[in-house]
Amino acid sequence: MRKSIQIAGAYIGTIVGAGFASGLEVLQFFTSFGWLSFFGVIVATLLFAFLGMNITQIGSRLQTHSHKEVVYSICGRYLGIAVDIIITFFLFGVAVIMFAGAGSTFQQQFGIPSAVGSLFMVALTITTCLFNVEKVINIIGSITPVLIAFVLIIAAYALFTMDTSFTELDKIAQMQKSSTSNWFISGLLYVSFNITSGVAMLAVMGGTTKDDKVAGFGGILGGLGLGLMLILINVGMFTRINDVGSLDIPMLYLANEISPIIGVGMTIVLLAMIFNTAVGMLYGFSVRIVKPSSLKFKVFVPIIGLAGFAASFVGFTKLVGTLYPITGYLGFTLIAAIIIAWVRGKQNSHIQTIENKAI
Repeated sequence: MRKSIQIAGAYIGTIVGAGFASGLEVLQFFTSFGWLSFFGVIVATLLFAFLGMNITQIGSRLQTHSHKEVVYSICGRYLGIAVDIIITFFLFGVAVIMFAGAGSTFQQQFGIPSAVGSLFMVALTITTCLFNVEKVINIIGSITPVLIAFVLIIAAYALFTMDTSFTELDKIAQMQKSSTSNWFISGLLYVSFNITSGVAMLAVMGGTTKDDKVAGFGGILGGLGLGLMLILINVGMFTRINDVGSLDIPMLYLANEISPIIGVGMTIVLLAMIFNTAVGMLYGFSVRIVKPSSLKFKVFVPIIGLAGFAASFVGFTKLVGTLYPITGYLGFTLIAAIIIAWVRGKQNSHIQTIENKAI
């Protein structure tokens, strides 16, 4: 159970990065559909749990150190090449978004230039990636409960301080810019790009235990935890949509409204979650290209980190609104392959059971 909880915490911490914890992703992918957004959240929760279970179990069985083995096991030799390239590219892209998100957070809360905030996050991420993966997973998992507590407080505050009817809020929410034209597709798309970015760390996390049931249970717990986070953030965004609809970091606005102390606390937690995801993405990208035990790894990580810093100047909101939907559609291939692999595994297990009974 302890190992499963650790995997679940790391799963949540890897996925909940700048856009998720800030409320910006939830606003664009869910809240903009009004009350229907909660159905999209349910779809996303079920998929997060199912896919998390499968990826961590495969990682456990293969004892993998990068996403390559898992992807080729699920997708086969030829499709695996295409999916591997997509994932590897997206890992770097999400790391860039995390660096940009850190810059936006520092600027909105403290008035510090975004470039300085981004550079600070890059330096911290590079340093952490040079540790071993067990330490990275422990760091990522330990911060998750604190974030859930802050999000719960902010969601409750938003709900009890709303001064507009649900009918009016629904109309205002639907005026916001959406990433897709349909709440169901949006829920699928949201999971797709998150799993595309998270599969690398999920595979590595699964590989840290030889018990695939423990790994799978951790994946399920993590998926349900992500669903809880989505519900809470969506409540906060929906009930105060008239105040936060145009902001880069809407959750931070609500935190500051409660209290300056809560605002500072939320800033620290938000930066910690950005850091979590940045570490997961940069580490996952780096170990796919270079073996973590080699001297080249220690040179490669700083170079890629600085390249990500340069790319982050495109801007946080623009990066989230552009890169995520594109990769989400490409990620449907990975989801389909995981579902097919799961069905085949069930069929093979059923056949094996029949054969054993016959013997």
